[in-house]
Amino acid sequence: MAKRVTSIGGQALLEGILMVGPKKNVAAFCDEAGNITTEEVSTPSLREKYPILKKPFIRGVFSMVDTLRLGMKALTLSADKVGGEEEPSKFEKWLEKKFGDKVMNAVVAVGGVLGVALAVLLFFFLPAVLFNGLMMLTGDGISGWRSVFEGLLRIVIFVLYIVVISKMPEIDRTFRYHGAEHKTIFCYENDLPLTVENVRKQKRFHPRCGTSFLILVVIVSVFLYSVLPWGSIGLRVLFKLLLLPLVMGISYELLKWCGRSDNLATRIIRQPGIWVQHLTVFEPDDSMIEVAIAAVTPVLPENPEEGKW
Repeated sequence: MAKRVTSIGGQALLEGILMVGPKKNVAAFCDEAGNITTEEVSTPSLREKYPILKKPFIRGVFSMVDTLRLGMKALTLSADKVGGEEEPSKFEKWLEKKFGDKVMNAVVAVGGVLGVALAVLLFFFLPAVLFNGLMMLTGDGISGWRSVFEGLLRIVIFVLYIVVISKMPEIDRTFRYHGAEHKTIFCYENDLPLTVENVRKQKRFHPRCGTSFLILVVIVSVFLYSVLPWGSIGLRVLFKLLLLPLVMGISYELLKWCGRSDNLATRIIRQPGIWVQHLTVFEPDDSMIEVAIAAVTPVLPENPEEGKW
């Protein structure tokens, strides 16, 4: 059976799924009564505005920027849907009255800055500091293993974080919606009618998953960061941040290759991401599959060639 090579992707939300198509993006939500609603979601795309940003090794960074902006908007929408029945507190009412939408924008901005700062601390400073401490105990004989050690530590931190948050009921359900998203895309790629029965039979681990992209970023960084100066932690972290766009660009091209091709090389490259997906992609129930079908159906191109990956 011929397999479609499609760019259609998605993101799990709170009690919902965002599907991203070649021309439009649609989020589907399920309320407590089981009713499914859909809503189109859009944000200005840097790649559409500046076509040069679609060039290989450049498009990875700006694809991530566009994806994050769209994902944040969809997540905010899903949070509003889930928490829509709760009565706002007096403080929240006062903030809304005084500042309106500016408060939410400020909260999102501050949250984003704090999130980036925490990521830099955990994934850049902490591994460098721990390896320097290890070298003080063992000597300079292990200095050649710095990039490998730091890369493995980043993976360990990421995995531990995923394991901890997956114990929360809301995150567990979100990861199951993640599974519904993958299975539905597989069903479309396999050119099967989008029914619950057909979707349920599909695999839940997809080579184009964002989890796989993050793992590729870590693996590629091990090789690129191995040439950085080691004397100063601050200087090393600065160079890592400067090289991050290149790391992301290479990782994105590898991800695209793994999504288009199925051979020994691509299977080896995507396998670490598939392993980690066991922690972020759970088996969905039928209602979640119905939500995924409702989200993907409106974004499917009339001509499948328009959505080629």
